[in-house]
Amino acid sequence: MVWTWRLVKGTGGYLWLDTIEGDVPPYYREVYEAICCKQEDKVQGSVFHKLLNRTKLSSVTQNQIAELVESSKVEPLSKSALYKGLLLIALAQQGKQPSAKLLENIMQEYPKPQLGDVSELESLRMQARGNPILLSWTLQDLLHIDMVQVELIPEKKGLFLKHVEYEVSSQRFKSTVYRRYNDFVVFHEVLLQRFPYRMVPTLPPKRMLRADREFIESRRRALKRFVNLVARHPFFSKDEILQIFLCFNGPDVQNKIRESLRGVGDEFLTCGIAPTAKELLPPDIQAQFGASRELIRNIYNSFRKLRDRAERMAFRSAENASDLLLFGKELSTLGSDTTPVPSWASATSGMWGILKQTLKSLSVEFALLADKAARQGQREEEEVVEKLNIFLDLLQSYKDLCERHEKGVLHEHQRALQKYTSMKRQMMSVTVQSKEQITVEQLESRIMQQENTILTMELRNYFSLFCLHQETQLIHIYLHITSHVLTAFIDSQIQGHHEMSEVWKDLKPKLGGLLPNGMPSSP
Repeated sequence: MVWTWRLVKGTGGYLWLDTIEGDVPPYYREVYEAICCKQEDKVQGSVFHKLLNRTKLSSVTQNQIAELVESSKVEPLSKSALYKGLLLIALAQQGKQPSAKLLENIMQEYPKPQLGDVSELESLRMQARGNPILLSWTLQDLLHIDMVQVELIPEKKGLFLKHVEYEVSSQRFKSTVYRRYNDFVVFHEVLLQRFPYRMVPTLPPKRMLRADREFIESRRRALKRFVNLVARHPFFSKDEILQIFLCFNGPDVQNKIRESLRGVGDEFLTCGIAPTAKELLPPDIQAQFGASRELIRNIYNSFRKLRDRAERMAFRSAENASDLLLFGKELSTLGSDTTPVPSWASATSGMWGILKQTLKSLSVEFALLADKAARQGQREEEEVVEKLNIFLDLLQSYKDLCERHEKGVLHEHQRALQKYTSMKRQMMSVTVQSKEQITVEQLESRIMQQENTILTMELRNYFSLFCLHQETQLIHIYLHITSHVLTAFIDSQIQGHHEMSEVWKDLKPKLGGLLPNGMPSSP
């Protein structure tokens, strides 16, 4: 059977029209029935990404397929988009490069993608439709949401002091905006107001005194880590505040961000699950919270030590580069010496002239070695230290969240209960000692208001625990970054040692020019 679709090019890419259900291969329909959400008659974006992970295709190919079917982690897929994705998966598994052009002239029986038994695919849908407290995301899912670049742009002079501006580019929104540090501060403040029960990463310090280049670069990296953690958070990524920060090009982004929160309220007021969060929590949630907090505290301490060691290795690579460069310069200085040689010292040989010529030429190789060592340090800093730092930032935000839960929600709940008890005692005292009906009625009204406050605080407490449970899962999802860190570390060492080894090998034969009889022997 030949299955054809008419392709037309739209603003967002190629669109499939005139899909004939009867011509769709049975396996395609079975996959759709297995993973679609029955209420929406669509496939959730997260489920499709899990399906991609089963294909054993490279992450690059998976991303290409996701883009071609216009899949995102926010919007669900239509039936036609899923069929398109299944076809692209099958063709990619045959070794073909996914592209819109590949779909234009297919005149063969549509191939069957290798996804395993259809019955196994139902678990993907069940994970998405199960208990809403459970997160079905993988680390790859989160990393696919967005990649945000934060780059420095040339300093501009303000009225009194220079300020630093950043170019912020979002891959997901295909946007580029310019932001100052204070814009990040307002964004951070509003995020905390909107999501008080979620992990909001901290910002690097502002530093009021004149900032040196090292501090400015360190802060740029920290801001990049901050905005990427926010952009890849399952709940922040869907909120209007993030889109404003990454896309709004108007003159007053800070006011725009603040306005977005007016009349909306925090997540407790807008989340439909909040009133029933208690029913979704496990019975031993308090014990689990305590155990998870202790475990994550230990993980934080270990990862901080790993980061410190990685920083020391990167620093040593930079120091090694500096030493090699200075070593080469000293050889060049020695080889460039123009002091006349006394006749009695060179009467029988022109050895000093030969040595100088060779030493001067060796400085080139040492400069190359210094460059290789500097690149090694840069790789260790960018690919190892930064990955450790982004996970440490997330762990720190979890610790901050736990403190907000204990000092905020729990403390306010306890204060409300204490106030309620005090009012009840006052009510009893007034009833016994006074016959003024107005005072009694006023106290009754205040007690009813306080009871409503306590009820709200109890609901907030359970919703806070609900969010903590999800954020704990998010930490464990990010734990898989360990394999990314180790892979980057090993690869950087292999590449660095290989590059320097090649230069050393090229350098050794040139030592033959130091002695007329060839290579020097060991003393």
